[in-house]
Amino acid sequence: MSAMRDRPAEAERPGRDPGRPVYVISVAAELVRVHPRTLRIYEVEGLIAPARTRTNIRLYSENDIRRVLWIRHLTQNLGVNLAGVRVLFALEERLGMRILEQLYSEGPDERSATDDTARPERPAR
Repeated sequence: MSAMRDRPAEAERPGRDPGRPVYVISVAAELVRVHPRTLRIYEVEGLIAPARTRTNIRLYSENDIRRVLWIRHLTQNLGVNLAGVRVLFALEERLGMRILEQLYSEGPDERSATDDTARPERPAR
């Protein structure tokens, strides 16, 4: 075995920059478990903005990957549509607050207990 294989992966990449675009669309899609077309849709909707090479190949950073995971959580777990996701991202950016992390940490029961709007009750079993 070579000396490089004996070192942990973190030792090979100290101080890795999460904003550095390194993943092509197929790898990024595999990392977040979506179809590459989904990433293209998110880009068209203005939710992500991957870097481009001179030959126009999309490159995604760790920050882009995290953002796609947030989009998936909001749409799949909380039922927010893409327009709503865009509004939440814009609001978070404008306020300079991490409101999405609070949404993530709250469970559905906590949200309904603190929500002032009337929600339909679940039918009793």
